[in-house]
Amino acid sequence: MNKKIDISEKLKSSGISPSVQRMEIYRYLIEMRNHPTVETIYHALHKNIPTLSKTTVYNTLKLFVSKGIAIEITIDKNELRYDAEVDVHGHFLNEDSGKIQDIDIDVSGLNPEFFENAEIKEHHIYFKGSYNDDKSVK
Repeated sequence: MNKKIDISEKLKSSGISPSVQRMEIYRYLIEMRNHPTVETIYHALHKNIPTLSKTTVYNTLKLFVSKGIAIEITIDKNELRYDAEVDVHGHFLNEDSGKIQDIDIDVSGLNPEFFENAEIKEHHIYFKGSYNDDKSVK
């Protein structure tokens, strides 16, 4: 998601009223790419938006997920994280650093007949581990 987008138009086209708080939360998701928690977003934005609450961040992220412009990541059972990249991809959790990295996944090899009459509502492809060399997530 490196391309520049008009956040206001993206929210409007998704049926979301583009308030300042919603636009800044979505901007954070698409620009930071750090698979943040509610807490992470709140602490990053609160100093510039003093009226922002954790509840607003949580409700906004839930709205984004329900409208299909963000996904929830439950790779770590202790934290719920969010991602604005909604195309099929995987995630790698570096257990040493706690950071999550996107992984391109080729799903063309999946058996299409298996899913022929299925309504796929969610997909999750997660890997957990650590690096044995210097390829750690930056």
